[in-house]
Amino acid sequence: MLEIIALIYLSRRIGLLAIQKGLKPLTWKLYTIAAWIICEIIGMCIAYALFGQNIFSIMSIALTAAFGGYLLVRAILEKKPDIDNDIDSIGTGDHNPTSGS
Repeated sequence: MLEIIALIYLSRRIGLLAIQKGLKPLTWKLYTIAAWIICEIIGMCIAYALFGQNIFSIMSIALTAAFGGYLLVRAILEKKPDIDNDIDSIGTGDHNPTSGS
């Protein structure tokens, strides 16, 4: 249950970051959920191979791997450029330091 709450919270944060970057938030929220689930399954498989049927170890490593999936999506999204609203004022003389004299 806590895992679902964490996923919802982190997806919202990714959505806000996507808006800041000028991208569609729903797409990046879905990427976050997909990365979370895929990395969690990979973490479970690795933990099962290493520790056998020790459920605490499997759950711990799976949750850590799932959070790593979120961090992966966030890192990719943070590399994208922010929205630059100054593009509309190019050529108007607003950016020319010598135009004031």
